Amino acid sequence: MSFLTDLTLQQIWFNFLKLCLLYVVYIVWEETLIDNRYNIFERWIWTTNHKRIGILYIFFGLFNGFLAVLLSVVMRLELAFPGDQILFGQYQFYNMITSMHGVLMLFVVVMPILFGGFGNYFAPILIGAPDMAFPRLNNFSFWLLPPSTLLALAATFVSEGFGTGWTLYPPLSSLQSHSTMSVDLLILSFHLAGASSIIAGINFICTIFYFKSEAMYMKDIPLFPWSIVVTSVMVILALPVLAAAITLLLFDRNFNTSFYDPAGGGDLILYQHLFWFFGHPEVYILVVPGFGIISQVIATFSQKRIFGQVPMIAAMILIGVVGFLVWAHHMFTSGIDTNTKAYFTSATMVIAIPTGIKIFNWLATMWGGSIWFYTPMLFAIGFILLFTLGGLTGIVVANAGVDISLHDTYYVVAHFHYVLSMGAVVAIYAGFYYWIGKMTGYQYPEELGKIHFWLTFIGVNFTFFPMHFLGLAGMPRRISDYPDMYQKWNTFITFGAMFTFFSILFFFYVIYKTLILQVPCGRNPWIFVTITQLYNRLKQLEKEIIYLKSFDLALASNNNIEGNIKKDIKNSFDSYYHFTILNYLTTTKLILVEYGIKTTSLEWTLTSPPLAHTFTTPPKIITTAKHYQDYRWGAVEKKSKNKLGIFAGLQNVNSLDSGNIYIQKVYLFSNLQFSNRFIYTVPNLSKAV
Repeated sequence: MSFLTDLTLQQIWFNFLKLCLLYVVYIVWEETLIDNRYNIFERWIWTTNHKRIGILYIFFGLFNGFLAVLLSVVMRLELAFPGDQILFGQYQFYNMITSMHGVLMLFVVVMPILFGGFGNYFAPILIGAPDMAFPRLNNFSFWLLPPSTLLALAATFVSEGFGTGWTLYPPLSSLQSHSTMSVDLLILSFHLAGASSIIAGINFICTIFYFKSEAMYMKDIPLFPWSIVVTSVMVILALPVLAAAITLLLFDRNFNTSFYDPAGGGDLILYQHLFWFFGHPEVYILVVPGFGIISQVIATFSQKRIFGQVPMIAAMILIGVVGFLVWAHHMFTSGIDTNTKAYFTSATMVIAIPTGIKIFNWLATMWGGSIWFYTPMLFAIGFILLFTLGGLTGIVVANAGVDISLHDTYYVVAHFHYVLSMGAVVAIYAGFYYWIGKMTGYQYPEELGKIHFWLTFIGVNFTFFPMHFLGLAGMPRRISDYPDMYQKWNTFITFGAMFTFFSILFFFYVIYKTLILQVPCGRNPWIFVTITQLYNRLKQLEKEIIYLKSFDLALASNNNIEGNIKKDIKNSFDSYYHFTILNYLTTTKLILVEYGIKTTSLEWTLTSPPLAHTFTTPPKIITTAKHYQDYRWGAVEKKSKNKLGIFAGLQNVNSLDSGNIYIQKVYLFSNLQFSNRFIYTVPNLSKAV
């Protein structure tokens, strides 16, 4: 203990971070052959490939996430019992780690993984694009984040660090309270992270609007790319306001201005208005990409299309719009007048409407579906339950009268952790298990994935649900000591935090086992076949084989066909005969019956893992059904020049017996995989074009 007291906590924190960084550098260096190190830099440091940049975002977010979780563990150990536990009375250090925990989780954990990681990797694939619109800008946007993180970490070592909270409220963040450069470094860190996000948002919007497949209308785009579009617009509108707010703070600190100093004619409340005009949309910036992932997962594991695709898109857009109109509900105790409180209370209630639409549409998708409870689906259902609870407590604190008592208590901490820790983070887990096979080519161990879900579900509820009781009892947040009356629940919460930390370690163990076991993942691991479906497919296979053999016999007995032509026809039907058998056995190359349609996402048409460059030839995405003429309204009957015809880009369209096509929706593969041969299934024969 005497050794620990000789070192300051900042020195211990600095040495820990230094060891982490050295370990990462050592692993990368030792695992790479000397002759191959230049190639590693060429492939990963200045890569412009959207898949590799997405992987970089995910690894970067996981590393920062582990640091942020360690900081939360330190907080909970200090709060396990009343009095000083492990921080030796250094309360400024406690304020610093709470602030750093928030900064890391919001700016360099959740956003890089959901928005940058999964967004970069899958948004171009889901719309049939070869890459992002601006690949070099994509690389630049990622490499702004490590310097941003290093600046934030450096700020923790300047003097006693920044104890301002992630909100940087003046006068706590002004020179009177923090006279060193720690807050200045954090402001510069925010600028870099904001510039990175704005660049990424512009890139996503240009990619999805202009690089989407020509066969897609906007309403046909899957919900995950739509969530990225909505998030990108919010980022572009919200982050410049944050940049203005913290730049004015930087001027107050360094250039003797008085924007937030009442003695010089400034206004402290101005900062809160500017900050929360960014801060509340930031919550939706973090969670809306999670909405997209959950929509993809629920549709796949319910074996149904998402219920109400267009209302789901409209709900996300409405969330984005109303999210900019409710910022002052964070400021009910700042002295704003009663009429303003009434407006922001009402507007906050309104935002529950589009959120409720999404919840009910997810439930309606599951209703009547054939639900398969694999790990991604478990996390998706957990997301619905926990995010709904977080939304309900949000309605409670949206009431200005109630919020007077609950503001800055642990009730608010419980509310936004149910929305973010159990919203955005659980969505990250769902996306990881849903797409890890596609990204790595190796399928995760299902049993371990389910164990991880239950560890996480139990741990986060043990950690955050009792915080509601502490908040109602009046325990304020951002303190490192408390009266004995709060000890029981704080000790229980600390136990829950340790449980959750173990679940995170178990998650890394699942990743380790996935990469060690190397169980191959097919093109689409989420094809579920019941015994009845399998029996029907085998019966159909028998009919196909009988028909093909009878054709073969008829061809052999026909003497009017010349030998070479007969030989060519026989060879083509032999190849199709083998293709039919292979297709029935694998069930991954072509969907043969309406009940076999499990997903309408393009990523499942690619190999696992995908090639570095995919969809360099745009895929033809064709809807074929009995109602196909109505689907592209006006494209067939009216021959509208503004509407793309169903069979645009295909040859020999007239040879299709389109009246008998009964598959509801088929996403055909790019011609790189099938050499321009597109298969259409009809009740009695499959035709190849």
